[in-house]
Amino acid sequence: MKRSDRQSGADHPPQRDERSTRQTVVGLLKTKGTQSAGELASQLGLTEMAIRRHLYALESDGFIQQTSVKRGAGRPKHMYTLTAESEELFPKNYHGLTLDILDDLAKEEATAPMVDHLFQSRKRKLLERYAPRMAGKTLHGRVEELAAIQNAGGYMVEIEQSEAGDYQLHEFNCPIAQVAKPYQQACTCELQLFEELLQTQVERTECLAKGGAKCTYVITNPPEAPDAVK
Repeated sequence: MKRSDRQSGADHPPQRDERSTRQTVVGLLKTKGTQSAGELASQLGLTEMAIRRHLYALESDGFIQQTSVKRGAGRPKHMYTLTAESEELFPKNYHGLTLDILDDLAKEEATAPMVDHLFQSRKRKLLERYAPRMAGKTLHGRVEELAAIQNAGGYMVEIEQSEAGDYQLHEFNCPIAQVAKPYQQACTCELQLFEELLQTQVERTECLAKGGAKCTYVITNPPEAPDAVK
């Protein structure tokens, strides 16, 4: 869960671990569909007041939403359902599916070349998507923009600049590491993408997919057009 899990309940001590309770609530909404606070409270053995505290937290984090349902006479009943954002809370196996497809292509002589084609095609799409964000920027600006792009993708980037003006871009996480380890084309295409976006020479000196602690790229700052750190 997110920030709400860290909120203490000093005035109203929870009967069970808050994170576990909210995971159970999410699981019930996933398997049983739309539920009221009363229905959830009954299934969890909690009071409605206690369950509403968890529902408010999940709603605040964007994982559930409240709707009003009219059932006969009387006031509408508040019901709770999962949002699209809640999908991030459930297990995924995208890398497993990807590897199965790539393995099937790679083992057949007729389809093996398609593996390289797929990685190159992905690189071209990323280049088309991000090249406009580099327009009109200095190298320093392009490096910062690239760091922002990679951070948004979960790569946990840090940048350093040497006294000579060259840059080091460190990626401390690789979201596609499980694919990149058996298929180094992913790393090759990332290097090519960086060179094309930054419009300068880039060298990778460390690689997570090859057992490194991080991915490190050395970005050459051409002497004829130096960029100062701002």
